[in-house]
Amino acid sequence: MILSWLRGARRPRAVAIDTALWKRVTSPWLFMRGLAEPDRARLHALCERFLGAKRFSGAGELALSGAMRVEIAAQACILVLELGIDWYDGWSDIIVYPAQFMPEREVEDEAGVVHVTRDPMAGEAWLGGPVILSYEDVALAGDRHARVAGYNVVIHEFAHKLDMRNGDANGFPPLHRGMDAREWKRVWSEAFADFTRRAEAAERLPGRRGQAALDALPIDPYAVESAAEFFAVASEAFFETPELLAPAYPAVYEQLRLFYRQDPLARLKPAGGS
Repeated sequence: MILSWLRGARRPRAVAIDTALWKRVTSPWLFMRGLAEPDRARLHALCERFLGAKRFSGAGELALSGAMRVEIAAQACILVLELGIDWYDGWSDIIVYPAQFMPEREVEDEAGVVHVTRDPMAGEAWLGGPVILSYEDVALAGDRHARVAGYNVVIHEFAHKLDMRNGDANGFPPLHRGMDAREWKRVWSEAFADFTRRAEAAERLPGRRGQAALDALPIDPYAVESAAEFFAVASEAFFETPELLAPAYPAVYEQLRLFYRQDPLARLKPAGGS
């Protein structure tokens, strides 16, 4: 069997991940670029603990394979490589649909009229509850031909989970000792306002010019939806395309470097380079 159960004396049970499977499923991902072998080994071990701690279930008749579980675990655990698996405590379920799902929601407009919506979603994170994912979108992160630069629904939703450790997602996760909350707020507020202006200007351009301008943005335009989405989308770019995020928003990159305690951009530099 590819996956087998392990039990530790004083730690949560772990699920062993076959080395060949691990290398096969993680090799296509941008966030693995430049990751040193000791860090790859730590990520591997972290994922084994993650698989033992979380309950996976397929929805819509999706049969989840061991490889699919490992794909999700690795993309989720890169965020907490230096923070620890405890940052994902307090909830247990990961629900995976074959493709985008359409939950039914009631939304009240400004006039007080309630509308029922069924919008397609690639992922969703609930406060104190599950992470819900479209596997079709999960797989996009490893498809270099279909890739939208920086797009990673697993990193996105698990960034929301970290954001939710101190309440509703608002782009202000619990900061580490030594981090300046006022500086965090200033940096993110200024960057969010600037990016919103840039995205709105691109959307006003006609036809192909507008699309080209949107495609040229350093992060996904979905970031304009809210401060919480800006944090989650920026987290995707931090791990997937740091070479685009850092020059566009160096102060945001620095805050994410301090928060995640990682420097993905530095991993891309040649050994001995400056």
